[in-house]
Amino acid sequence: MYKIYINDSDIILCHTEEKERLRTDLAPDLVVLYQGQQKALLNYVDMLEKNKKRKSIIIHSSEPKQLKKEFKSLFVVIEAAGGVIFNELNEILFIFRRGSWDLPKGKMDKGETKKQAAIREVMEETGITGVEIVHKIGKTHHMYRDKGRRAIKKSHWYEMKTHKQPLKPQFEEDIAVAKWMTKDDFLRQDRKVYRSILNVLHRI
Repeated sequence: MYKIYINDSDIILCHTEEKERLRTDLAPDLVVLYQGQQKALLNYVDMLEKNKKRKSIIIHSSEPKQLKKEFKSLFVVIEAAGGVIFNELNEILFIFRRGSWDLPKGKMDKGETKKQAAIREVMEETGITGVEIVHKIGKTHHMYRDKGRRAIKKSHWYEMKTHKQPLKPQFEEDIAVAKWMTKDDFLRQDRKVYRSILNVLHRI
């Protein structure tokens, strides 16, 4: 299964044999068989971008690897890395950027490993030091517009730890707030946060 977030919606690519299980688990708005027409894939992306009422589309094929390959070929793929950073009080470091709550992450530089990029980005975006990686959480994929082009950001997520310390949000990256909060406190309030970020939080 390959899931791509589009704002608060998602497209799920899967094997035809998986579709009934996913239909039951996820209750998608639409389930369609891919018949080899790439233009149709873009039509489904447009559908989710323009129709906010639709939340999920499952596209299935007996050749899921080929489906994934043809879908990804329609986009620029950007590699990124970031982290869920805990302090000794079990608080997580959140940021508020462009109207939504988020976790620190950013694009990988040429020659960097995923872990190096993740540590660098969380330090740059929040001003923290002494960051250590505990383990990898997983990956998310979300679509966005990059200079007019559709791009898929493939983000590699790590659980990290450091000590509680003052925060310095990176204003030049449009980060207005950096704040320590427990996971329960963060989820208790009604906040604007993308589903891809909630997905990462629910994995820890």
